[in-house]
Amino acid sequence: MDGDHQRGEEGKTCGSSCVTEEDRNKPTYCVTDVPPWYLCIFLALQHYLTAFGSITAIPLILSEGLCLQHDSLTQSQLINTIFFTSGLVTVLQVTFGVRLPILQGGTFSLVTPAMAMLSLPEWKCPAWTQNATLVNTSSPVFIEVWQTRLTTLQGSIMVASLLQILVGFSGLIGLLMRFIGPLTIAPTVSLIGLSLFDSVGQKAGSHWGISAMTTVLIILFSQYLRRVPVPVPAYSKAKKLHTSKLYIFQIMPILLGIGVSWLVCYLLTIFDVLPSDPTQYGHLARTDVKGNVVNEASWFTLPYPGQWGMPAVSLAGVFGMMAGIICSMSESVGDYYACARLSGAPPPPSHAINRGIGVEGLGSLLAGVFGTGNGTTSFSENVAALGITKVGSRMVILLSGLFMILIGMLGKVGAIFATIPTPVMGGMLLITFGVIAAAGVSNLQSTDMNSSRNIFIFGFSIMSALVIPNWIMKNPGFLDTGVKEVDQVLQILLTTNMFVGGFLGFFLDNTIPGTKRERGLLAQDKVHLGDSSCTLGTEEVYDLPFGIASCLSSQSWVRYIPFCPWKDSRSEKQSEENNMRQGRGKEHLQHGTVVFDECAL
Repeated sequence: MDGDHQRGEEGKTCGSSCVTEEDRNKPTYCVTDVPPWYLCIFLALQHYLTAFGSITAIPLILSEGLCLQHDSLTQSQLINTIFFTSGLVTVLQVTFGVRLPILQGGTFSLVTPAMAMLSLPEWKCPAWTQNATLVNTSSPVFIEVWQTRLTTLQGSIMVASLLQILVGFSGLIGLLMRFIGPLTIAPTVSLIGLSLFDSVGQKAGSHWGISAMTTVLIILFSQYLRRVPVPVPAYSKAKKLHTSKLYIFQIMPILLGIGVSWLVCYLLTIFDVLPSDPTQYGHLARTDVKGNVVNEASWFTLPYPGQWGMPAVSLAGVFGMMAGIICSMSESVGDYYACARLSGAPPPPSHAINRGIGVEGLGSLLAGVFGTGNGTTSFSENVAALGITKVGSRMVILLSGLFMILIGMLGKVGAIFATIPTPVMGGMLLITFGVIAAAGVSNLQSTDMNSSRNIFIFGFSIMSALVIPNWIMKNPGFLDTGVKEVDQVLQILLTTNMFVGGFLGFFLDNTIPGTKRERGLLAQDKVHLGDSSCTLGTEEVYDLPFGIASCLSSQSWVRYIPFCPWKDSRSEKQSEENNMRQGRGKEHLQHGTVVFDECAL
């Protein structure tokens, strides 16, 4: 669309597209639009594939701490459960939560405290569970070993999720975000990726050739070939049967990278190139290591609450999970604003943010009840996908949630994912955790990194978060207060890298004098005020569905409920003032004032 036509369209509301001056990256479909059914299905599948790598990796990483590394069938059931729960929470979030097209899935912010809890002396796996020849997966002794760990993890997550439910539905998230700035978020998020380097190294090191191939393929597909279209057959009434260009490398680079490496491992296995002796280097690259898990898995499975037994609670685990929950909340609030901007919606009002965080808390509670060993959070990768596809319809994400529920009920699918060779997974995680670490550092772009204050806070937080947990892990007897429960709490918190880094960043950033501009809070306030012009123009998109909002709007007491939308004459007047302010903002644009690059990544 050329500039003249674009200016001619200025002022049109976002019915099927969102047009603003000099905006070349407007969404083709905004949040309330519904694309054609075939496009909905394709894009829903694409969002699932985007989240596939991260969601699948979480139960495979946790399986080591749960003593399940030689029980592929239970691993596959965990994969089915996390997909089922993620789909369920996605549907809840899109329908009753923040109501933006934002996918929900497992969170790495809970993996670190979970592994810290499972590394406590009382939860360390018995030596015999590390030897595949000694493990009988149907033995009651073995089942008790992993179920006691998983149920304790479940209970700890369930209790910790109550904090998120309280903070969300009570409206405390707004107060909390006033004190959590980029210098708190950056070390916390970065350390999620950095702290798991040892686990990634073990997986990648099981066969460096295969893991390097996986990494190179993902880099090739996602960075070098992402703009290369692939011709595919298509059909339309106008053009009949024809070829269409599909940017397949941009859509599913991780899945393609894993798929090609997986195929190579299969060929090397059937031709006996890879060693069949478990004691030899490279054996874990074989595709037959996991046995007949695909044949043993049932075609249909239905995850249900308490499927692993009655959840138990560990006080130390609860505190560790709470640290992860706080990190997850701060990430999600940023995702909401980015998602709104990319989907052509107005900035989310406080009641929508409160509901979104509250529903994420409910999602973590459900994840604990069903037994994923993890919680749920908003997926930043899928928010970025909105900028690529230019389709911000929440109907697509709703369909993607339903698709994940279906995948979670297909036992064979989970079993197939569980057979991914270890070095292939290591190569994928090498990129995934690297991107997470870099995403954390990117939060510093709004701060003044020429400031010695900021450099000190970030550098000291990161270094301390690497040194302290590492030393305590090597000297486990150092923490001895005489009270076992206190020792366990301190052990988990001080060996959780992101808690140490996040706490130090939070404390120093809020106590060392610094201006708002220096701390990066001015840019954060600007986003929270909703400085965006590529919007639907009203906040009705965030209203509760099925006529609930209209029923509540006539009730005066609704104004005191932090998660309920409420409109009065003052809100209408404020809406008019916002429209006038947006008009003045366009005038400033002509004079070179810097504003957001709306609806673009």
